[in-house]
Amino acid sequence: MLKQEDYQQHTSGQFNVELEKLRNQMLEMGGKVEKQLNTALDAVMKLDSGEAELIVGRDSEVNQMEMAIDDECASIIARRQPTASDLRLVIAIIKVNTDLERIGDEAAKVAKQVVRMSEDGVSASNFIEIRHIGNRVAQMLRRALDAFARLDVEQAVAVVHTDKEVDKEYGSAMRSLVTFMMEDSRAIGAILNEMWALRSLERIGDHACNIAEHVVYLVRGRDVRHGHLEDLASPEQTRESRD
Repeated sequence: MLKQEDYQQHTSGQFNVELEKLRNQMLEMGGKVEKQLNTALDAVMKLDSGEAELIVGRDSEVNQMEMAIDDECASIIARRQPTASDLRLVIAIIKVNTDLERIGDEAAKVAKQVVRMSEDGVSASNFIEIRHIGNRVAQMLRRALDAFARLDVEQAVAVVHTDKEVDKEYGSAMRSLVTFMMEDSRAIGAILNEMWALRSLERIGDHACNIAEHVVYLVRGRDVRHGHLEDLASPEQTRESRD
């Protein structure tokens, strides 16, 4: 199993520096995206269109970070020709980088819906579904990034399990919003905006789940994106489940 100290064994000290810099760049991008998501959720609760528009404007910053990290990964592969755990680290960062950029896009979409929702005023649903699922996916993202930083497979597994729960809650939330529309046709436009925001939040949960699965690949060298949940369990957990 991969450990933090496995990255400290290169004969080239400069290579260690480059890998650590790349890893820190990705985590910095993760922090920026996490902040965008939390700010978007705050804007929903306050119906703050001004704050929402700032989020939309800052999405280009995340895009620039994505391109810079991709360029650095390509440079390291070309110059260093990494193998084993080093190659897995670079590949994992490339994949996580893509998911983070897409989370930034979805956070911007939520912000765009806030601008529309602010025109309609307070919703009949009181944004309960958005608040609940938003908090859940924000926690998933935070834990997925923490799992990557700590190479923590158990925490990554927990994120994957949470995504299954969020998917069910998303379905329930959509049915609840449909009920509001049926009860008051005047609320249809406002509720549709909430549905679009919820859809973006559900997608953010999916991307956070992807990041968690990349952690498993990085630490164990196993691609579990299309596997069963039991494939993510630790050897100890697997033995316990069979006893």
